[in-house]
Amino acid sequence: MPTDPTLDVERELFAEGATCVIGVDEVGRGAIAGPVVVGVSLIRSVTDFPAGLRDSKLISAKRRDSLVEPVLEWVDASAQGEATAAEIDEFGIVAALTRAGERAFAKLAIDGHDLTGGVVLLDGTHNWLKGGLLPPLDIRVRAKADRDCAVVAAASVCAKVYRDGLMVTAAGSDDTYGWSSNKGYGSEGHFDAIRAHGATPFHRTTWLRSVSPEPLAE
Repeated sequence: MPTDPTLDVERELFAEGATCVIGVDEVGRGAIAGPVVVGVSLIRSVTDFPAGLRDSKLISAKRRDSLVEPVLEWVDASAQGEATAAEIDEFGIVAALTRAGERAFAKLAIDGHDLTGGVVLLDGTHNWLKGGLLPPLDIRVRAKADRDCAVVAAASVCAKVYRDGLMVTAAGSDDTYGWSSNKGYGSEGHFDAIRAHGATPFHRTTWLRSVSPEPLAE
C-alpha cells in the first residue's frame, strides 16, 4: 500500500463531473478517553497539495502541526465534528462516528458551502456515514479511500491536530491521566492512573469495566 498520497482518485472524480471532492477521516476511535473526531476537507479543483502530506498516523506530531496551515491554504474548506465519550457509551462507537460526521458536515453547510454534486471519499471500508442525518444533498459516498488520497490525508491531519489539542486542554496542569502525551489512548500509565484514581466523565466508562470498578471519580 502506498504511503504517499496522490490526487489520482480526486482527478478521476472531477473528470466524471464531481463538483467537489470531500475527504473524510476519523481520529480517536480506539481511545479510552475523550471524543471521537471526524474531519472533512473539501476541494473544488486539483492543485498541488502541501509537500510532506500523509495520513496523520504516518507522520510525527511536529510534522502534523506544521502541515495544518498549508493544508488549510490548499483546501477550499475544512471542518471537524466530534461526539463525546458519553455519546460513545450511550450509542456505541459507530453511531458516535455518524454523529460526529453529521456535525462536521453541518459546519460546512453553516459556512455556506454547497455540496450538491460532490463526492465524499471516506477512509476505510465501512460507510459509517450511512443512515446519518446529513443534509439531503446530491452527494455520493465512496469508501475504501485508504491512505492514497490527498484530500483524505488533509482531513486526517487537521482532525488529529484538533483532537490532540482538545486532549491537552482537558489534561489541565496536573495531567493525572497523562492525556497530554497519550491523547486518551490506553497506555500503561493511563490504565494505572484509572486504577488509582478512578475514571472521569471524560472517559468512555463502558470500555473500562475490567479496569476500574468505579465508573466515575469523585
